[in-house]
Amino acid sequence: MAKKFTASNEQLRPDARYNSKLVSKFINCLMWDGKKSVAQRVFYDSMEIIGKKVSDAEPLDVFEKAINNVKPMLEVRSKRVGGASYQVPMQVSPRRQQSLAFRWILQTVRGKSGRPVCEILANELVDAYNEQGGAMTMRENVHRMAKANKAFAHFAW
Repeated sequence: MAKKFTASNEQLRPDARYNSKLVSKFINCLMWDGKKSVAQRVFYDSMEIIGKKVSDAEPLDVFEKAINNVKPMLEVRSKRVGGASYQVPMQVSPRRQQSLAFRWILQTVRGKSGRPVCEILANELVDAYNEQGGAMTMRENVHRMAKANKAFAHFAW
C-alpha cells in the first residue's frame, strides 16, 4: 500500500528564536512572494512590541493564547438535502482551527494600513489575547451563525 502524503507539521522545522513549530507555521503563512526573511523580521519585531505592551506575560505566551482564543469550535457548512441547501453547524478539526485562526488574523492585519505591518500585527495579537479585535469578531460571527442554525444539526454527516 502506498504511503499517503500529508502536509503536516512533521516536515516543518521550529523557528530559530523561539524553537516553536507554531511560530514557524505562522511565519510561513505571513510570508508573501517567498520572502521569508521579511516575514521573520515582521514577526519578531511584532513580538518585541508585544513584549513592551504586555508586561505580565512572555510574548510567545501572548502569541499562543491569541491563536487559541481565535480558533473556532464550530462552523457552518452547506449541505444539500432534497433540493434545499442548509447551513449545518459542524465541529472544526484542530488543524482547520489553526489554519482559520492564522487566516483571520492575517486577513485583519492585511486589511489595515497606515502603520508598519509589525505594529498592526502586534496590536492584533494583543487584541486577540484580550479577546477583542477583528479576528475575534470573525470567530464570534462564525459561532453566531452556527448557533442560529443549530436546528439543522441533525443533517450533519
